[in-house]
Amino acid sequence: MTIEWYKNAVFYEVVVRAFADGNGDGIGDLQGMISRLDYIRELGIDCIWLLPIYPSPLRDDGYDVSDFYQIHPDYGTVEDFRTLLVEAHRRGLRVIADLIPNHTSDQHPWFQASRDPSHPHHEKYRDWYVWSPTDQRYEQARIIFIDYEPSNWTWDEKRGEYFWHRFFHHQPDLNYDNPEVQAEMLEIVRHWLELGIDGFRVDAVPYLFEREGTNCENLPETHAYLKLLRAFVDRVAPGTILLSEANQWPEDVRPYLGEGDEFHMNFHFPLMPRIYLALARGDRTPILNILDRTPDIPGSCHWATFLRNHDELTLEMVTEEERQFMWEFYAPEPRMRLNLGIRRRLAPLLDNDRERIELANSLLFTLPGAPVLYYGDEIGMGDNIWLEDRMGVRTPMQWNAGPNAGFSAADPADLYSPVIDDEVYGYRRVNVEAQRADPDSLWHRMRHMIAVRKEQSILGYGDVHFLDAADMAHPGSTNPAVLAFLRRHDGETLLSVNNLSAEPQTAILNLSAYAGRSPTDVLDDTALPPVGEAPYTLELGRYGYRWLRL
Repeated sequence: MTIEWYKNAVFYEVVVRAFADGNGDGIGDLQGMISRLDYIRELGIDCIWLLPIYPSPLRDDGYDVSDFYQIHPDYGTVEDFRTLLVEAHRRGLRVIADLIPNHTSDQHPWFQASRDPSHPHHEKYRDWYVWSPTDQRYEQARIIFIDYEPSNWTWDEKRGEYFWHRFFHHQPDLNYDNPEVQAEMLEIVRHWLELGIDGFRVDAVPYLFEREGTNCENLPETHAYLKLLRAFVDRVAPGTILLSEANQWPEDVRPYLGEGDEFHMNFHFPLMPRIYLALARGDRTPILNILDRTPDIPGSCHWATFLRNHDELTLEMVTEEERQFMWEFYAPEPRMRLNLGIRRRLAPLLDNDRERIELANSLLFTLPGAPVLYYGDEIGMGDNIWLEDRMGVRTPMQWNAGPNAGFSAADPADLYSPVIDDEVYGYRRVNVEAQRADPDSLWHRMRHMIAVRKEQSILGYGDVHFLDAADMAHPGSTNPAVLAFLRRHDGETLLSVNNLSAEPQTAILNLSAYAGRSPTDVLDDTALPPVGEAPYTLELGRYGYRWLRL
């Protein structure tokens, strides 16, 4: 088994209830997932990431877990999940799933026992959550869901105390100062690993512990427990991975990799908004600045990068001025905004501009990190801003132009969410079947880019070196619209050149170290003029990009 398989992998994030309905009840399920595995393999995906599949009241789309050991009945059974793993593995696909260690639903039996002194199991569970007679503790901790929650504390009448929650009030935080809680979470991990899962995307990891006088994030106690978790996973199922969701600055995220003994991978959250900021301004500076701020990581570890996911496009880690600019540029209507972010899919964010969408994916596939695609973005799906919370970006997958977009045979009124049916992004216009039949479609381009990316192992394992691009109009200056960088590994080099502007640009690059070599564009397999001692010139159309093997 290749332990570091994740470095050259392409991940595909799936909302199970949004992907495919196997039993016709209007809700996507595991049998539906199984029926679409060939599609995922055809797209070129290496690993599927499943959003929460556990029993839940679904007040937060499954992140409010009421049983960590079972499958939500809407999605199927544990046996269905086992079958999914077998069928995925048979096709060369890996599967990871969300692990939610920070909190549970308020409907979880543990919480019900903890809050009720008359409950027969109250003594066992009384300290499994964070309780307080006052709501004045941990006052330095920020409120994350500022649009919904006035406080991180909620009063419970039955217990007669406040309970702590970093997210919704119906998601009480577990008490990791209790060794029994720590041990139970490891048993939950063991359960799914023994079923054959390939790892976990671990939700909300910075918030496991609370300490007075801190912001209750990134605490030493949290890292100590996560190292224990990693050692446990390595012992029980070597070769499986842990991917952390730590929405923090790079220097604060770096410790979650430890010395290669904590997480295998971390999401690079701050990079995502800066890709959009760079595209809006036609200026590479935001990308360069955040990557310059990104510390080196252990050789066995890797970043995970993405353009969009199931949540809002977070703008927490930009300046107030930048946030206002991005809201006005990308989300001019208030309903497009949520908390400190934007609840829109990739295609609407980029005005359904095919060239900009391709360029954004060029950056995703060539910048350091393993790319994560969100289901439906490979065909340019739209969103529904009139649905509540984040549900507007979690609508049914659009498979064809038939009833319910081919997602379900149910009556439309029974669908968990309406399908997108507008003039631009509606399923009759935007769907997998139509795009597979059109060789010039976005789907075919994405499939090709994924295939080429995987062929170029440099992009999975190589380092990065950014180049200057001289401006033809002002010789000697730099052209901020051109982002050019080398990816290098084992004596091989690939040059990625990207025009971030809507105007054609000339890139003039110092490639003298590669004099005598003839670049090959690996995307269209064409040879370019050889490199000499003089600066090398490339013409790029609006939002143009080239991947050149040197």
